[in-house]
Amino acid sequence: MVELNGAETIAAEKIFGARLGIAERFVEHLATSGIERGLIGPREVPRLWSRHVLNCAVVTELIADGARVADVGSGAGLPGLTLALARPDLQVTLIEPLERRVTWLEEVVMDLGLDNVEIMRARAEQALGRVTCDVVTARAVSALDTLVGLTIPLLDGDGELLAIKGRSAQEELDKAAKAIRKLGGVQTSVVTAGVGILDEPTTVVRIRVSKR
Repeated sequence: MVELNGAETIAAEKIFGARLGIAERFVEHLATSGIERGLIGPREVPRLWSRHVLNCAVVTELIADGARVADVGSGAGLPGLTLALARPDLQVTLIEPLERRVTWLEEVVMDLGLDNVEIMRARAEQALGRVTCDVVTARAVSALDTLVGLTIPLLDGDGELLAIKGRSAQEELDKAAKAIRKLGGVQTSVVTAGVGILDEPTTVVRIRVSKR
């Protein structure tokens, strides 16, 4: 069992509410089969809650009610599965190209009984036309100037990209500005999620796309 410390418990209760028990089961999957199959490094176990699960789940505060979310390069379900856990009103599609990761995700989703999650084995460019979404999310996939070309087209001209980034977020955004405009990005910002909930709030690059 991966124990929550005091601050993590308070944050997890705020974020997951009645579904905290299911979130705890997800973390157990990460700490066991997730490590065995190479989705998570063993050194990450003490930081699974703070650095991975809570860090990702707070992004839900940036997502509208009932939104359709496509998570590109889901890997170990970060952030996609955490969003689906925290917000049962969201419809989340996990897009992941590697078969062993897809198999793991399918097993976890079935065990957790999540009916608001679909899993698609595909690269982002292969998912074009196969997924309908209002929001695209990504974490640790690639630098932003590459990532926007993989993710923004999935929005079909209208919606938002929420990319979890680190301290270099603004620098990456500046570097990708030309590509973003070319792809229909009309508004960009670096925002924080989880202020007042997490000791270290999550940095997110937010890009609004519109045909208008």
